[in-house]
Amino acid sequence: MGKRALYLLKTYLVTVVLFIMAKPVFMWYNSVNHPFTAGDVAQVILHGLTLDLSMSLYLLIIPFLCVVISIFTGSTRWLRIILKTYYAIIAVALILALLADASLYEFWLFKLESSCLQYLETPTEAMASVSTGYLLVRLVVWIVLSVLLWLAYTRPRWDIKPSRYRIIESLIALMCIPLIIIGIRGGLGESTTNIGQVYYSQNQFLNHSAVNPVFSFFASLEESASVNTVYEFMDDKTCDSIISKLYNTESKDCDTLLTTQTPNIIIILLEGCGGEFTEIGGREDVTPNMNRLAKEGIYFTNCYGNTWRTDRGTVCALSGYPSFPSMSVMKIPSKSCTMPNIAKTLKEERGYHTHYLYGGDINFTNMKSYLIAGGFESLTSKDDFSAEEQKTSEWGVNDGITFKTLYQMATTQEEPYLIGFSTLSSHAPWDVPIHQLDDEVLNAFYYLDQFIGQFIEQFRQSAAWDNTLIVMLPDHGIPYKDIDETNPLLNHIPMIWVGGAVKSPQKIQQVCNQTDLPATLLGQLGLAHDEFTFSRDVLSSTYQHPFAINTYSDGFNVIDSASFINYDLISDRVVVTQGEDHERLLRQGRAVLQAASKDLEKR
Repeated sequence: MGKRALYLLKTYLVTVVLFIMAKPVFMWYNSVNHPFTAGDVAQVILHGLTLDLSMSLYLLIIPFLCVVISIFTGSTRWLRIILKTYYAIIAVALILALLADASLYEFWLFKLESSCLQYLETPTEAMASVSTGYLLVRLVVWIVLSVLLWLAYTRPRWDIKPSRYRIIESLIALMCIPLIIIGIRGGLGESTTNIGQVYYSQNQFLNHSAVNPVFSFFASLEESASVNTVYEFMDDKTCDSIISKLYNTESKDCDTLLTTQTPNIIIILLEGCGGEFTEIGGREDVTPNMNRLAKEGIYFTNCYGNTWRTDRGTVCALSGYPSFPSMSVMKIPSKSCTMPNIAKTLKEERGYHTHYLYGGDINFTNMKSYLIAGGFESLTSKDDFSAEEQKTSEWGVNDGITFKTLYQMATTQEEPYLIGFSTLSSHAPWDVPIHQLDDEVLNAFYYLDQFIGQFIEQFRQSAAWDNTLIVMLPDHGIPYKDIDETNPLLNHIPMIWVGGAVKSPQKIQQVCNQTDLPATLLGQLGLAHDEFTFSRDVLSSTYQHPFAINTYSDGFNVIDSASFINYDLISDRVVVTQGEDHERLLRQGRAVLQAASKDLEKR
């Protein structure tokens, strides 16, 4: 068994070493436009190692299976042929991937992904921007390095006899399978191995350098196969005409709601806290603190969430970007890194210090890469808490602990600051440490509300209160009892602005979306928000066509002050209607999906 184990270890290490060596080469090749230090190289290698180890395990599966067979047959001629052929294929493929990744980065500025395949359809056009010499040099390098890598895999010769302890070695091999799967998956946590977990810097070149290009390519293949949908409901001219009326990025003649244009800002995304749990749905018992704060601050009474999942809702709120029925922008780092973000704008325009707090696994759904690319300088997540605190909730650190952390951050950070915070306790399995209400779902939202109230009252006594704006809004609503996607209440969410920076209590009754937060907030700060093309300043005189859209897995809803439609994409029909003028709402919803999907395709 020893020889077989050493053979697999040697094969595995060859792949790992190849991926590690490729990183400084990638950085050196692109150093003209992206300077770096020796320390950067070490950090890139260290942070990128998890993807390298995982991808190397993927590539070890075939040799592992051959070794298992050899327990009974020995290293037969056919097994050696299979392995040599396999090594030839992966040597050629790996060197091509690494070479293409380094060469194309100067043109694309993102890592190797499946979109490069579309250029194979028109190779002449693809090669038009490079010389013949450029291609020949890379062809030679590709051939030479492929041969060298093949030799590294196939030397020394594998010559092993059938085992005399077949049953024992077979059992050992069987026990290794779960370990390989766990290694490929990246552990036993909620998140699986993903590109976002290696992001660590505000310098995107360093983050990209840490990403394993082979992993990036296969991850994008999976994404494009299942989620990359471009909607075509009408001709582009008609679509543009509708969109130009619905979305206006200017802020004009706005009411001034704040006492300053440079407040500290805390944005709290309330997990799943749809209107059915607040006074919107007639509930006074579940969220009494939020209901009270709505009267004390600025209350957007007709705000609607854009989506049904946290990863999508986070992008909607911070980037002002619509959600899609079949894709999550956050899960596609090559796209999410191009998104505008409130953090990035405040950091660049006003010198804000930016932080994000989340008690869960920040690698889940590539959240980490999105936040870093969006301008958040420091991240505090599950791993920054004690082992005991990490076990206080199925999803991580419960809200009772993270709200205390939020208070510490809000009273000690250098001003001006932006703090983003995602709560998590109001999520199935509803495991909160209090039992105030018999219904476990309502009890979880009551728990969230208690700590909202405690945080606000404690923070109100601090010196930072007078210059701080706290924005509270859910990331999405959730189905509860008879409330589903066909009911407007599901996505009717409370958006509340409170804090010492709020001039006076006020109700904003315009129909609006979660995606309108960036433009509305930046408009109050006197900052341009042209990049947020799907976000509207609802306080501006240019906001002439109030409506909201929400997507779910098989369709979308559109609502305005008079009407509502629920449209099913699968059957291509309007399922539920309220009010009149359904055709207009349907055109608007289709136009938003078409315009947003085409915008995403170009990014």
